Amino acid sequence: MKWPKGVTIKEVGPRDGLQNEKTFISTEDKITWINQLSESGLKHIEITSFVNPKWIPALSDATAVATGITKVPGVTYTALVPNLYGLERAFQANIDEVAVFMSVSETHNLKNINKSIDQTFPVLRDLVRETISAGKISRGYVSTVFGCPYEGHVDIDSVIRVSDRLFEMGIAELSLGDTIGVANPKQVQEVLEVLLKRFPADKLAIHFHDTRGSALANILVSLEMGITIFDSSLGGLGGCPYAPGASGNVATDDLLYMLHGMGIHTGVDQNKLLHASQFIQEKIGRTLPSKSFQAASSGMGGKLGKTV
Repeated sequence: MKWPKGVTIKEVGPRDGLQNEKTFISTEDKITWINQLSESGLKHIEITSFVNPKWIPALSDATAVATGITKVPGVTYTALVPNLYGLERAFQANIDEVAVFMSVSETHNLKNINKSIDQTFPVLRDLVRETISAGKISRGYVSTVFGCPYEGHVDIDSVIRVSDRLFEMGIAELSLGDTIGVANPKQVQEVLEVLLKRFPADKLAIHFHDTRGSALANILVSLEMGITIFDSSLGGLGGCPYAPGASGNVATDDLLYMLHGMGIHTGVDQNKLLHASQFIQEKIGRTLPSKSFQAASSGMGGKLGKTV
């Protein structure tokens, strides 16, 4: 097998990881944690979401977090934005990159955004246009690519339709989400075979949840097919409030352990992330799902490893 020399890790823990936590993490602790992530070698960190606080109370301090962190040169700080009001708040907080989002299944889109897919398109078109006009980057998320908690199977034509529309709007990159962690390697291969005929590999990212323990296997298939951008969450934090049964994202710790063991460059210092994992585990008050973090914490095999 031919593996890539390098991979880009996009850390989504501060947003996707914390949005579903029942324990509210203080603004000060969020800022401290993001600052730790900024010093680890990560080049992309999704720090918060400018949604209505009543929908995602865990991220109600978005402006305070975004303006309170210490920005490191060379690191892109991203926020999720649902509408023009949220975009205005994101601009005021000087966010580098704006992530827009929707689902490829109608029911999940209604549950998550309270709009049909066709009603969502013009909202996102305005967001992307305003983001680009402001000289900032626009990133797209599509949820339920590999399966929907309400509809089950998702037709590939639905994925193509939504993906085409988002790229037509001008997004720089599209993140394909396995929102409830149902994907398997064969399915990932089949979906990517179709999408890679339409879009360049360097314009696609993958966002796997590890609900059934298959995320790393799915990433291996993605790597074989030329994908080199992956979203992950430190410690395996995460879950979607509008996707019953969805557990955490693939753990950044586990992903790095695998990639570095394969000699694939990420530029991320695993030992610095070990300390960041220990910090957030203490704050959320429960054991993180990451297997490599727990092994390192228990002394099995010593430290996580060096930067690769």
